Amino acid sequence: MGKDKEKKEVVIKTDKLSKSFSIEGKQQHIIKNMDLEIYKGDFTVIMGPSGAGKSTLLYALSGMDKPSLGKIIYDGEDISKMNDDALAVFRRKHCGFVFQQIHLVENLSIMDNAISTGMLTGQKQKCLAKKAAELFEKVGLDEKLHKKFPAQLSGGEAQRAAVVRAVINNPMVVFADEPTGALNSAGVKAVLDILTDINEEGQSVVMVTHDMKSARRGNRILYIQDGGIIGECNLGRYVTGDKERHEKVRKFLGEMGW
Repeated sequence: MGKDKEKKEVVIKTDKLSKSFSIEGKQQHIIKNMDLEIYKGDFTVIMGPSGAGKSTLLYALSGMDKPSLGKIIYDGEDISKMNDDALAVFRRKHCGFVFQQIHLVENLSIMDNAISTGMLTGQKQKCLAKKAAELFEKVGLDEKLHKKFPAQLSGGEAQRAAVVRAVINNPMVVFADEPTGALNSAGVKAVLDILTDINEEGQSVVMVTHDMKSARRGNRILYIQDGGIIGECNLGRYVTGDKERHEKVRKFLGEMGW
């Protein structure tokens, strides 16, 4: 396992990452001195009990929240030293986001949601429209839906549109925070299939989930508890119907006290 890791390119590295909050005058340490490497092209899944700091870690890694201490390094650049304006520019260029709550702009069509995201990085509208149409087709959203508003779509359709918005800038990493938590079973499969597909094409994905079936899509599962990583499971690339994979994840989570 060590030799395999040495061959992988590191896309995100943390050095003694810590995050704490003041709650009723008391410091609550959510992430504690965490050293972590996220590898290029991996589908990394973050799991752990409620309150373990999964989403806190995701927001720190993505630059949506600043660490209390430590460093977060992207390709040699320490983003923990950036001010808010620089971080906003960095996120637009290098990060894509998919949340449990879809957060599409309600008064824009799904096409305009995707285009407006790309235009923030200076891309031309005509090129973006073409690219968005190709992505929508890829995720199974017909042309007749492109001008629909988010409220006119099913939850699964809207979440697929959110994935398109997340990847239209070719981000360094796509971050997904419980992206299937509010969907029915058909919507869950559709969104996981999309994330799996873009990962197979080389896109780095970091996903927080509490669901074992969702976790199986990753090639690497990190289990966090009490502010630190207490276990790691390496699975290899996802293959449909792999019963051994299911058993390996089940066993790993059992060992972690899931």
